[in-house]
Amino acid sequence: MTSTVEQLQSKFSQALVAAFGEDFATTDPMVVEATNPKFGDYQCNIAMSLTKPLKSNPRAIATQIIDHLSLDEICETPEIAGPGFINLRLKTNYLETQLQQMLGDERLNIPKVIPPQGIIVDFSSPNIAKEMHVGHLRSTIIGDCIARILEFRGHEVLRLNHVGDWGTQFGMLITYLRSVYPEALTTADALDLGDLVEFYRQAKVRFDQDETFKETSRQEVVRLQAGAEDSRRAWQLLCEQSRREFQLIYNDLDIKLTERGESFYNSFLAQIVEELDKIGLLVENQGAKCVFLEGFTNKEGEPLPLIVQKSDGGYNYATTDLAALRHRIETEKATRIIYVTDAGQSNHFMQVWQVAKRAGWIPENVELVHVAFGIVKGEDGKKLKTRSGETVRLRELLDEAVNYAKTDLENRIKEEGRTETEEFINQATQVVGLSAVKYADLSQNRTSDYIFSFDKMLSLQGNTAPYLLYAYVRIQGISRKGNIDWQQLGIDVKVVLETEAECVLAKHLLQLQDVLKEVSEDLFPNRLCQYLFELSQKFNQFYEQCEVVKAEEPQRTSRLALCDLTARTLKLGLSLLGIPVLERM
Repeated sequence: MTSTVEQLQSKFSQALVAAFGEDFATTDPMVVEATNPKFGDYQCNIAMSLTKPLKSNPRAIATQIIDHLSLDEICETPEIAGPGFINLRLKTNYLETQLQQMLGDERLNIPKVIPPQGIIVDFSSPNIAKEMHVGHLRSTIIGDCIARILEFRGHEVLRLNHVGDWGTQFGMLITYLRSVYPEALTTADALDLGDLVEFYRQAKVRFDQDETFKETSRQEVVRLQAGAEDSRRAWQLLCEQSRREFQLIYNDLDIKLTERGESFYNSFLAQIVEELDKIGLLVENQGAKCVFLEGFTNKEGEPLPLIVQKSDGGYNYATTDLAALRHRIETEKATRIIYVTDAGQSNHFMQVWQVAKRAGWIPENVELVHVAFGIVKGEDGKKLKTRSGETVRLRELLDEAVNYAKTDLENRIKEEGRTETEEFINQATQVVGLSAVKYADLSQNRTSDYIFSFDKMLSLQGNTAPYLLYAYVRIQGISRKGNIDWQQLGIDVKVVLETEAECVLAKHLLQLQDVLKEVSEDLFPNRLCQYLFELSQKFNQFYEQCEVVKAEEPQRTSRLALCDLTARTLKLGLSLLGIPVLERM
């Protein structure tokens, strides 16, 4: 199904050519959703922008456009308002036909894109030998949501986890463990990950204070890079233990990833430096090999260098990211590469991409995107930390969300005087707790910081996961109370829209396709959250104003079909956010 706004844009584009000639074939007709329902459902704003090129007043231009429009199957007669706005109202029978097509399609009549694009989404990216913390939450949740939406639209998506599993920190940790806990380097799971993290902290302190230890650690990195058997074995044990711990969190959050850690690109790093040197981009500066950047300066106003090989012969993040970028373009064949990291990484990506472009490694058909996000704050408005001032561990945060949801549900069950099994309570609170955390993040404009509050995110009122889950549960309750099998409604239901509330809900149901297209382009998941929130509101208004189960036919079946479409749309939309639905709450 071509979406309503796409159909209107096409019709107006044809009218522009018919009225003013082929010069206007590529002109954006500027068809948008109306800002106020009293003006209609959509409006075309192109007439004002054509005043100068056509040397005519906008109302006259709008009249000419309407004279060449063919919208009889979609809209009522267009109206000109103000200086030249063209207002459009959708016909009721058009809405009814579109809804009936949605009913008969498991994808709600949303087509897949043709041709699909090869897209890489780089997200999550924790560091080995460290625990995942709240900072990884946003990357993981936002990246997963973006990948889900792109996959649903039909793109070929590779979800990459660029874990920190290489470099100086391993030389430092292995060196330290050799002296304080050598068993951890030869025996699997000799330490808990929490203990390993503490040893890492101690190793870092010693690395910063002890020059001899620092040099030994650097030599250990050289041994690791050279493939020394004992070093490689120790490294593998540390990586495997961390991966298992990460996977427990990914399983809880239903996150799927393919690992391409920093170590994956190690064998390509020397070639990166060699090729940059060959094309004349490399400059030696204080023993390090650098590319001096255009548009980036240091505090003294001098050109800023991007170091690709350190004075001791080692490599850094920039070198690895350059190698990863080339591999993703040349081997993975991606034409759109999306990096989901905090906003603080923006300059780093701009610098790496500049070097890659100057080296000629980024073809014109490849798009690079940094999906930047802000920080998570506590209710005191400061960066979310534990009482002792440490970064909040993600495992503890998720467990607390589930426990908080459990307490809330048990209190409501007690207040309502009902009895539920422990199995139901545990399953429901797992879904509600984790979904609340995901939705609280995704419903924010990702570029903004946001306040983390269990009370707000678990509320049954407002733009929260429980509110949306409850809207879905309410519809399932209709089927239970009315003994209705949604499957038995059939796909040949005749939808009849007679009230304003029905039409408002119907129009909103038709907008999902446009919302998903928008999110896949600008990569702001909060647009989908807002759509689902408004859908829940419009459904509740419809249900309060329109009798459903006790209505006379054909209204009864038609309104049941509207309920079913709303539930299916909510379920699909929530699944694209990584949130499963519940049949009862």
